[in-house]
Amino acid sequence: MSFPEKVYTQKELKAAKAMVDEGYKHNLTIEGTPEFTKKVREALEYIKVAGYSDYLQTYIRKIMEIDGMTQLRETEVAIWANKFAVDNPVDAASLFIQKAFSMAEYLEGKLYYGGAAEKRSIEMRIEFLEMLKNKSQNANVKEECARLLELWKGSSLNF
Repeated sequence: MSFPEKVYTQKELKAAKAMVDEGYKHNLTIEGTPEFTKKVREALEYIKVAGYSDYLQTYIRKIMEIDGMTQLRETEVAIWANKFAVDNPVDAASLFIQKAFSMAEYLEGKLYYGGAAEKRSIEMRIEFLEMLKNKSQNANVKEECARLLELWKGSSLNF
């Protein structure tokens, strides 16, 4: 049994959920320009430092550069990201974890979009930034995590 190419129908969703429950991990691929790929790889290193690599590879199969709006493509188990979304690799890492969380909720059959779901996914993003800040040995990364945490905590998340 292999992971479904698309996760759209009930049958595909059930098969994908079963594989994830059994511990399946994707071989994460990156598609894009050399600059995009470099920034994504840097973000993936931060995800590794924070201890979230397995989590990301459970729920995301591909990170692909696009010209349009950055978004989770649930049916493709992919993140479509523009060059601006990965410009800051620390922020990009937190975005990827946020999108992985939304994908997890999609597979669980939970409402993964809208106010309450957005709040939960942002909480996961904040949790990731706190973990990276605590685990990183790089002073610049710690500073950037602190800056981003201040921005998130200062924003109005009371949906």
